[in-house]
Amino acid sequence: MTHGMRTDPHTSGLHGGQDWRDNATRYALLPLRIFLGITFVYAGLDKLTDSAFLKDSGAGSIGDMMRAVRDSSAIPALVDLALKNPPGFGCAIALGELAVGIGTLLGLLARLAALGGALISLSLWLTVSWASDPYYYGNDLAYLMAWLPLVLAGAPLLSLDAALRSRRRRRTGGYR
Repeated sequence: MTHGMRTDPHTSGLHGGQDWRDNATRYALLPLRIFLGITFVYAGLDKLTDSAFLKDSGAGSIGDMMRAVRDSSAIPALVDLALKNPPGFGCAIALGELAVGIGTLLGLLARLAALGGALISLSLWLTVSWASDPYYYGNDLAYLMAWLPLVLAGAPLLSLDAALRSRRRRRTGGYR
């Protein structure tokens, strides 16, 4: 027996003997947040820099993609709305993905960013990947489900939201 030191393999002295599993639980959503943030930033930038995507028609265009999925989508009216101005719709999706990705990575308005990501994923699932058979071949449903824990939990650690909350608590003496 060592004097004054715990030898329990499940604890760490770094956080006052806090169980390593507690620490893992606190940081459990961080990999998901990083993955979704990077993915949505990349998706937004990819769309904005792809000269073919932001066109009404032609190979790789948002217009041709929307026309191709219109009859197989769950909500054809949503596709019809996008087809009123395909380049504008494509730009809105790309800018939305970029805003969601940046907000998620920074943890700024994290729940709102996650809700935006969930809504983008939901709209893409109901239109573009709705006809995927079996359903798990379409990735938009999986992205929708991945956003939901972040909608519920936000970004409690390593985020601007957490820093602002901490600053507010210091200023008000610990009260909300």
